[in-house]
Amino acid sequence: MTIVNIHEAKTQLSRLLEHVAEGETVTIARAGKPVAKLVRYDADDREQRLGFLVGHGTVPDDFDELEADRIADLFGADGAASA
Repeated sequence: MTIVNIHEAKTQLSRLLEHVAEGETVTIARAGKPVAKLVRYDADDREQRLGFLVGHGTVPDDFDELEADRIADLFGADGAASA
Protein backbone atom coordinates (compact mmCIF):
# COMPACT_ATOMS: atom_id res chain seq x y z
CA MET A 1 0.00 0.00 0.00
CA THR A 2 1.30 3.42 -0.99
CA ILE A 3 0.63 6.55 1.08
CA VAL A 4 0.92 9.95 -0.63
CA ASN A 5 0.09 13.48 0.44
CA ILE A 6 -2.57 15.51 -1.35
CA HIS A 7 -0.08 17.64 -3.29
CA GLU A 8 1.69 14.57 -4.66
CA ALA A 9 -1.63 12.94 -5.49
CA LYS A 10 -2.69 16.00 -7.51
CA THR A 11 0.57 16.17 -9.45
CA GLN A 12 1.00 12.41 -9.94
CA LEU A 13 -2.61 11.27 -10.39
CA SER A 14 -2.02 9.49 -13.72
CA ARG A 15 0.92 7.52 -12.31
CA LEU A 16 -1.04 6.64 -9.17
CA LEU A 17 -3.99 5.43 -11.25
CA GLU A 18 -1.65 3.14 -13.20
CA HIS A 19 -0.56 1.56 -9.92
CA VAL A 20 -4.18 1.22 -8.80
CA ALA A 21 -5.11 -0.43 -12.12
CA GLU A 22 -2.41 -3.02 -11.39
CA GLY A 23 -4.08 -3.84 -8.08
CA GLU A 24 -2.17 -1.62 -5.66
CA THR A 25 -4.05 0.44 -3.06
CA VAL A 26 -3.09 4.11 -2.71
CA THR A 27 -3.95 6.08 0.41
CA ILE A 28 -4.11 9.88 0.19
CA ALA A 29 -3.22 11.73 3.37
CA ARG A 30 -3.53 15.29 4.63
CA ALA A 31 -0.98 16.29 7.24
CA GLY A 32 -0.06 12.63 7.64
CA LYS A 33 -3.62 11.49 8.34
CA PRO A 34 -5.35 9.26 5.75
CA VAL A 35 -8.39 10.90 4.16
CA ALA A 36 -9.06 8.80 1.04
CA LYS A 37 -8.22 5.46 -0.49
CA LEU A 38 -7.84 4.72 -4.21
CA VAL A 39 -8.68 1.14 -5.11
CA ARG A 40 -9.19 -0.63 -8.42
CA TYR A 41 -12.77 -0.60 -9.67
CA ASP A 42 -13.99 -4.10 -10.48
CA ALA A 43 -17.12 -3.98 -12.62
CA ASP A 44 -20.00 -6.14 -11.57
CA ASP A 45 -19.80 -9.15 -13.89
CA ARG A 46 -23.41 -10.18 -13.44
CA GLU A 47 -25.13 -10.61 -16.75
CA GLN A 48 -28.56 -9.04 -17.15
CA ARG A 49 -30.80 -11.71 -18.59
CA LEU A 50 -33.95 -11.04 -20.54
CA GLY A 51 -36.63 -13.64 -20.18
CA PHE A 52 -35.44 -15.02 -16.84
CA LEU A 53 -39.05 -15.81 -15.87
CA VAL A 54 -39.77 -17.92 -18.96
CA GLY A 55 -41.72 -20.99 -17.91
CA HIS A 56 -42.82 -19.56 -14.55
CA GLY A 57 -46.20 -18.28 -15.68
CA THR A 58 -48.53 -17.86 -18.61
CA VAL A 59 -50.29 -15.00 -20.36
CA PRO A 60 -53.79 -15.76 -21.62
CA ASP A 61 -54.47 -15.36 -25.35
CA ASP A 62 -57.14 -12.73 -24.66
CA PHE A 63 -54.86 -10.66 -22.40
CA ASP A 64 -55.38 -7.44 -24.39
CA GLU A 65 -59.15 -7.71 -24.01
CA LEU A 66 -59.26 -8.64 -20.31
CA GLU A 67 -61.47 -6.23 -18.37
CA ALA A 68 -61.72 -3.97 -21.48
CA ASP A 69 -65.31 -2.94 -20.65
CA ARG A 70 -64.43 -2.09 -17.05
CA ILE A 71 -61.40 -0.06 -18.13
CA ALA A 72 -63.49 1.82 -20.71
CA ASP A 73 -66.03 2.65 -17.98
CA LEU A 74 -63.29 3.89 -15.66
CA PHE A 75 -62.05 6.30 -18.33
CA GLY A 76 -65.54 7.41 -19.26
CA ALA A 77 -65.51 5.89 -22.73
CA ASP A 78 -69.27 5.66 -23.23
CA GLY A 79 -69.10 6.10 -26.98
CA ALA A 80 -69.95 9.82 -26.95
CA ALA A 81 -67.37 12.22 -28.26
CA SER A 82 -66.40 14.85 -25.74
CA ALA A 83 -66.40 18.51 -26.73
